[in-house]
Amino acid sequence: MNNLLETVSNYILSYLTENLSVQLSFHHIQHTREVVNAAKEIGEQSNLSEDEMLVLQTAAWFHDCGYATTYIGHEEESKKIANSFLINYGCEESFIQSVLHCIESTKYPQKPTSLVDKILCDADLYHLALPSYPKYGKAIRKEFEIYLGQYYTDEEWLINNCQFLTNHSYYTDYGKQILEEFKKVNIQLMNCKQNKF
Repeated sequence: MNNLLETVSNYILSYLTENLSVQLSFHHIQHTREVVNAAKEIGEQSNLSEDEMLVLQTAAWFHDCGYATTYIGHEEESKKIANSFLINYGCEESFIQSVLHCIESTKYPQKPTSLVDKILCDADLYHLALPSYPKYGKAIRKEFEIYLGQYYTDEEWLINNCQFLTNHSYYTDYGKQILEEFKKVNIQLMNCKQNKF
């Protein structure tokens, strides 16, 4: 387990360092590291088996590497990179398919089916529950402007953020019981209900 994860993490960190655009203010190396750490935290709280944890952490490392080549549809690129790497590493087909399915589940709107999928989806949006959420919001807003040509006034951005946070639900028990409570604090701090967004 540790050998594969160590090889994957070294490969991804090197790949992202060499290929990610500096204009990616949100989907950068630190985001990948944060998702890996969040996945491990939620996975441990969800009592995953060692095999499930290996699928989860492998998928977490690969899940956003496709941003190095494309913004829209990056999940497909991430899956291609993961598939090629894991085949070359000699992983079993069933393991590879589980990793690819897990990556696919993070595509918005998220559609996780297995517990491992649900954990990665919650880990990917773990930042919604952090006190530093506004910093993440600023970073994603910048990416939307650069890569999607989507510009928002401050009021429009606040409305979109409030709608996203209030409509979003975590999938795992840990997400529902712990992360959801912290996310509610962010919703209150943004005055979403008061402003009737």
